[in-house]
Amino acid sequence: MKKFRNSLLPLLLLVFLAGCSNIAYYVQAVGGHIDLMRAAQPIKDIMRDPTSDPVLKRTLDEVQAIREFASRELDLPDNNSYRTYADVGRPYVVWNVFAAPEFSLEPKRWCLWVAGCVNYQGYYDRKDAERLAAELRQEGYDTFVGGVPAYSTLGYFDDPVLNTFLRLGTAEVARTVFHELAHQAIYVQDDSPFNESFATAVEKEGMRRWLAGHGTLGQRAAFEVQQERKAAFAGLIRDGRKKVIALYKTDRSVDRKRHAKAGLLSALRHDYANLKTSWGGYSGYDRFFGEDLNNAKLVSFSLYSELVPAFEALLEQENHDLPRFYQRVAALAALDKETRGRSLTELVSASRDTGQPHRGATALNAPHGV
Repeated sequence: MKKFRNSLLPLLLLVFLAGCSNIAYYVQAVGGHIDLMRAAQPIKDIMRDPTSDPVLKRTLDEVQAIREFASRELDLPDNNSYRTYADVGRPYVVWNVFAAPEFSLEPKRWCLWVAGCVNYQGYYDRKDAERLAAELRQEGYDTFVGGVPAYSTLGYFDDPVLNTFLRLGTAEVARTVFHELAHQAIYVQDDSPFNESFATAVEKEGMRRWLAGHGTLGQRAAFEVQQERKAAFAGLIRDGRKKVIALYKTDRSVDRKRHAKAGLLSALRHDYANLKTSWGGYSGYDRFFGEDLNNAKLVSFSLYSELVPAFEALLEQENHDLPRFYQRVAALAALDKETRGRSLTELVSASRDTGQPHRGATALNAPHGV
């Protein structure tokens, strides 16, 4: 408990040093995380307790195996993260707010301590997230509020396993643990697309290795089908983004742009309907195409998928040797943002030009937080 209290001192100090406009946000962030940490129990204690739910114990036993696999086979940080369990009593741990101008796919950014500038703002209470989204809409922004099952504190705290992703099954637990530990391995301030795309690439490589050794034939086949769908969906969104960006660059009047934007989003929904039909009616992305399809949703998706092909190309170049891959990524992380972005963009273009296999992008469902 002493370690926990000491680790909170920088957070508490920050609340007093922050500007007035930020105090409310930091207070809810500190309070929400304190509540989460207080709810966390060591998994080993739960396993030893004869009164613990047998179903929970079996699930946590699988979690322990996944956690060991992450460090042993994926060379991810071997620390106390994901060795405790917390039930936060809700379906998501936080809700992220994404925003973009009405005629732009440049996301609104928020600059936070530790995490640097990110393309979303997270809240532990959905009402607070919806309140911010409403305020931003009044300012003319497109907005989207997405529930988040997990986030990383980048190693500053021992992140717990949460009911919010445990409820989604063993595969989702593995995917989440691999993704969030990747953030602890390499994280660059002020570059959300880099961080999320890198973690997604590690997550996907980890899932293939985990399923190869621990999954059934059916689970492996289902994963490959899922990746094919994600790749097709990513292509659909990528093409839609190109059309929208081209529209926004025109000198049309606001009214004409607004009408054309509605037409492009409608066409995107139609294209998705055709894609869905080719999948035999699979509806996993229906929520994305709800009535609130807008720039903010397009931004939220690209955050997790835009640069994945670049990292997959690097992984291929290193023959899927993860330590060497991490070294390459760390070298990119050390570059200035402009040079790093140019290098990654060139990798993406090269992978598409040469027909290098691209195994898909992560689904919106969704953002993992910092």
